[in-house]
Amino acid sequence: MVKYSVVREKLNLEVGKYADDGIAHLTHYFQNQEGDISNHYRDGATNYLVQLFDGSNFKIEQQLQNYLPLQFDIPFPPPQTPEFTFVDLFAGIGGFRIPLQELNGKCVFTSEFNFHAQRTYELNFGEVPFGDITRLDLNTVPKHDVLTAGFPCQPFSISGKMKGFEDTRGTLIYNVFQIIEKCNPKVVFLENVKHLVHHDNGNTLKTILKDLSLLGYQVAWKVLNASDFGVAQNRERLIIIGHKIKLFDFSQIKNQPKKILKEVLEIGVDFEYLNESYTLLEKYKTQQSGLIFIGYRNKRIRIAGVRPGTENLSRVHKQPNRIYSAEGVHPALPSQESSGRFWIYDKGAVRKLTINECYRIMGFPDSFVKINNTSESYKQIGNSVCVPMIKAISAQIKEQLL
Repeated sequence: MVKYSVVREKLNLEVGKYADDGIAHLTHYFQNQEGDISNHYRDGATNYLVQLFDGSNFKIEQQLQNYLPLQFDIPFPPPQTPEFTFVDLFAGIGGFRIPLQELNGKCVFTSEFNFHAQRTYELNFGEVPFGDITRLDLNTVPKHDVLTAGFPCQPFSISGKMKGFEDTRGTLIYNVFQIIEKCNPKVVFLENVKHLVHHDNGNTLKTILKDLSLLGYQVAWKVLNASDFGVAQNRERLIIIGHKIKLFDFSQIKNQPKKILKEVLEIGVDFEYLNESYTLLEKYKTQQSGLIFIGYRNKRIRIAGVRPGTENLSRVHKQPNRIYSAEGVHPALPSQESSGRFWIYDKGAVRKLTINECYRIMGFPDSFVKINNTSESYKQIGNSVCVPMIKAISAQIKEQLL
């Protein structure tokens, strides 16, 4: 049995080597070389090898078979005896895939537009996602049991401009609907920011639910918090579950004991301590969410719009200026922060969260491989889903709906 790493090196599988989705076809074929699913990727894989070897005269089909079956020596290999199939849309770095594979699910298609996220995904799963979903040939997507999609949240997030469906990214949900209509999965599993519930006075969510209903799904939704699933982060997200026959029961989801930051912090590494002046609050309290806002960096006060009694707020209303105690949880990691300026007060000093700690408070295993680009890694974890929360939901999807 040939190792994936050997084939990867031999074929020089470089993400982005060609503008089309050839490498996605090839790596998807490697993971789905048996049965009807292989038919979705075989031609694209063959064409990619022809392109890769500049049309050299050798039997491409035979060359393909020489690499199979593969031993996937990667952090998160596909399950040997899967019990259900799923697709991973807007896949990011695999926050859906890790828990669904742990539940013995087989991923048969992935899509992710961001080049750096594609690189991370391939390092961990041995598969390159397809790119622009708006240009996707729907015939490429195989039939599957569960469709997952953490569709773009910027159009609905309070951190963005909240244009919703007026923003072209907001319309990407309709590309998801096209795949649902064609493939007719048993379960639809969607995730987005909490604010989608209130966007446009609730009309945006009503539209999404209505369209799922028109596609034949019984739909349930709820806002869940990652801190209820054993991670030290206050991260509320809207979860939408659709099924052809049954209504998903959120009350059956099993919560986990709450954690605080100091339980997941690294030990024995070089920390980056805050080397500028800051203020610690004499009076502070643990908020209902578990956050302990304990201080702020002494940045210049924003003069315009400062009202009496709000001077401190003008310094700290942006997260990179806030300091939180390690005795509490951390606020939701944002995707906009590429410098990792997440400051915590721990053991009598103020320091920055390490990149590994950021991944831990999103529930990613320490074995997860990051690309050698810290800025992109911070963006990627801020864009991701909370792995333990997704697993808890998925476990109930498997029990109730599959």
